[in-house]
Amino acid sequence: MDLLIVRHGRPERVERASHEGPADPPLSEIGRRQADLVAAYLAEEGVDHIVASSMARAHQTAMPLAARLGYAIELSDDLRESDHNSSSYVPVEEMAPDSPIAVAYREDPMQAIFEGDYEGFRDRVLRGFDAIIDANRGKTVAVFCHGMVTAVFLQVVAGMASPLGLRTDYTGITRVQASVKGQRTIRSVNETAHVRHLIEARGV
Repeated sequence: MDLLIVRHGRPERVERASHEGPADPPLSEIGRRQADLVAAYLAEEGVDHIVASSMARAHQTAMPLAARLGYAIELSDDLRESDHNSSSYVPVEEMAPDSPIAVAYREDPMQAIFEGDYEGFRDRVLRGFDAIIDANRGKTVAVFCHGMVTAVFLQVVAGMASPLGLRTDYTGITRVQASVKGQRTIRSVNETAHVRHLIEARGV
């Protein structure tokens, strides 16, 4: 089966107090345009099923393609981003170099990104993708998720030591061919021709 893994579009900036709960930002205006463009790009790819992370930015990115194809969207908690408990979301394009998030990343990127539980995050992501593969033999599935979700999955498939050298842009498309017997083949990473004019140079 074929996985078309799509990073979400650019979200809005959300900053709130920790007691107010997770930020879970919606798409920004640019993010909604990116979602429309990736939907048009994938509409002729023979997609049989659509899965999205249960976070708002991924779900909303999947919606235009689902509307074009007349499909329901299957939501997956296992494909949530590593920051799903964070009370703030600041797009990298808007992040100051001296912001607490940027400083924490420079000091210890794995701790900053995975909150001390990289292995738990990795295992959750792999469980999510394995479930999609097992349930969709011979199909083409569009999976709308997140940058670190995609990076960790590719890290494992490629046998890399770290996911930090992998980056996908907003609505970048990554193609992985998978079998229920466990074989995974990366066919492309971060296709952005459909949306390149809407990606800023610092986007991650």
